[in-house]
Amino acid sequence: MPRSNLTAADVVQAAVALADDVGFDAVSLSAVARALDVRAPSLYSHVRDLAALRDGISESALRDLGERISLATAGLSGAAALRGLADAHRSFAAASPGRWQSLQRRVGASVAGSDAARTVVALNRAVLRGYALPEEEHVHAIRLVGSVINGFINLESVGSFDHSGPEPDRSWARALEALDSLLRSWPAAADENTER
Repeated sequence: MPRSNLTAADVVQAAVALADDVGFDAVSLSAVARALDVRAPSLYSHVRDLAALRDGISESALRDLGERISLATAGLSGAAALRGLADAHRSFAAASPGRWQSLQRRVGASVAGSDAARTVVALNRAVLRGYALPEEEHVHAIRLVGSVINGFINLESVGSFDHSGPEPDRSWARALEALDSLLRSWPAAADENTER
């Protein structure tokens, strides 16, 4: 029997479940409508379009990821906090592959400006406070940390490490050790007025 009491939250939750079950790219309005046993046009009273639906998945992902990072880094600093941050990302990607995929794209302005996004940024900055980095270098460090974490997880998720040893966990640990070492010895900022 078709649902008459559908809410926007129900629609996003169905999209989240679908993303983690069959992949983020497979999420469509028609697929979500089928999962909810409604007609696709009825979803438009709850979500503007597919982009808005996918942004809902991304915001859900950021909320969950923020909770995981917070728990994994509470009371820690330096290398331990960095490991907690990275492990939170990796465990989230393993548990919620569709939602993790939803964060590997340009999100809409509403997601980028959401409380969930601000929380994740604040948690990243909190981890960096365990290192002697000048404030003006934080954006570069955050980009580097994100590149290492997301790059490794992406390669692992597509099976790039399946055909050679050692196991990925050992490479993960080494990558985080190297990242910690780099953050502890961060190079001085170059003078932007100096000619190269």
